[in-house]
Amino acid sequence: MTDAPDLTGLIKAYDVRGIVGESLTTAVAQAIGAAFADAVVLPDGETTVVIGHDMRDSGPGLAEALATGLTDRSVDVVHIGLCSTDGLYHASGVLDLPGVMITASHNPAEYNGMKMCRSRARAVGENTGLGDVRTLASRYLGSGYEKADAVGASSERDMLGEYAQFLRGLVPLEGVRPLKVVVDAANAMGGYTVPAVLGTDAGLPALPLEIIPLYFELDGTFPNHEANPLDPANMVDLQAAVREHGADIGLAFDGDADRCFAVDERGEVVPASAITALVGLRETARESRSGGHATVIHNLISSRAVPEQLRAAGATPVRSRVGHSFIKAQMAQENAIFGGEHSAHFYFRDFFYADSGMLAAMHVLAALGSQEGTLSALLEVHDPYAASGEINSTVVDADAARERVREAFAQEGASEDYLDGMTLDHWDSEPRWWLNVRASNTEPLLRLNVEAADAATMAEIRDRALALIREG
Repeated sequence: MTDAPDLTGLIKAYDVRGIVGESLTTAVAQAIGAAFADAVVLPDGETTVVIGHDMRDSGPGLAEALATGLTDRSVDVVHIGLCSTDGLYHASGVLDLPGVMITASHNPAEYNGMKMCRSRARAVGENTGLGDVRTLASRYLGSGYEKADAVGASSERDMLGEYAQFLRGLVPLEGVRPLKVVVDAANAMGGYTVPAVLGTDAGLPALPLEIIPLYFELDGTFPNHEANPLDPANMVDLQAAVREHGADIGLAFDGDADRCFAVDERGEVVPASAITALVGLRETARESRSGGHATVIHNLISSRAVPEQLRAAGATPVRSRVGHSFIKAQMAQENAIFGGEHSAHFYFRDFFYADSGMLAAMHVLAALGSQEGTLSALLEVHDPYAASGEINSTVVDADAARERVREAFAQEGASEDYLDGMTLDHWDSEPRWWLNVRASNTEPLLRLNVEAADAATMAEIRDRALALIREG
């Protein structure tokens, strides 16, 4: 018997993420498969798990190792092969099966990982099974596990065409005006899904979209730039291509294509909050037409314009903590029609309460293509305030830094709440602003977000808060 290894650095609060060949090996993946079977799948009364992987070279091997662990514990496996994370969620939803996606999302090439879900794409996080998976996987790595008498079977199924058809059924694009669309797939899964959903690769009819591809060749070494659109450096090529081609819009997907960012016709990056407002209002109107009342989830870093505009349209906006497991749980609890995050994760009730970058992109294309104006003009109303974006600071004592900010701004009449980190709110009196300070779960960082009714106020509050945070 060997000592059980510590997997806390690999199996985190929401997913599995590590360096291939170091913290994440095929032996570890096999132990995780057996642990997922014993901690989640079998206790739920399930007998089959669907597995997909992204374009990283290590994906197929890790998928096979994971499957071995599952089948060793009598669980059947359906391999759907190459897919985006929302493709795995679609499979989990329509097949009514738990699933595992082998991906490291936007992380660099040396990484891989896993995102797990229960049947119908319900999230598995720290407190909903992932902590138990970590404990069991560690034990199985240390002392092994017993094979079941009846080993599970493996099969394969191609779901790409069904995925494309499903999304087209949710957001019809056949009637939009012709649009020129530049798409930067960053050599990642958008290069696989965009030709199927927005093109004809899955055998679907052509749409009135001229797709100009950037980096559609699948390559998990990311030879052109990392598949992380949150980093402005990774948006430069898309911005230049939109201007060069005179395109109506640019779209950028992250590594596993569950997030989508937009660039307007000027080459300017569109804030994710503006997309949240646009899509939230579209879904609110659709719900109203069917006689329902819309609830929309937004995380607390989203622009103040999001709840203001949703409320004015008759929806009920609900504020959430940051993080997909919180949003998904609240989506289901509230039966919310839509949810959006500042990080460009967008969630849909009609997509099993799960996030889909492609579905969000289709909503933006539908809105743009149903009127004659530009994307910047369409979204101007949804981006009325000045925001700092998320600014990270390395600190020695996060609590002390946060307290310095609290003491300084509370004296000015700002209200306080602690839903996620600390939010100070001065929106109900002049000058109008709010800020949020949140500690990273994994690094000695404080994350600051500031929004104000005007740019000068935002800059003043941002700079004062940063000086206080970095004082120590």
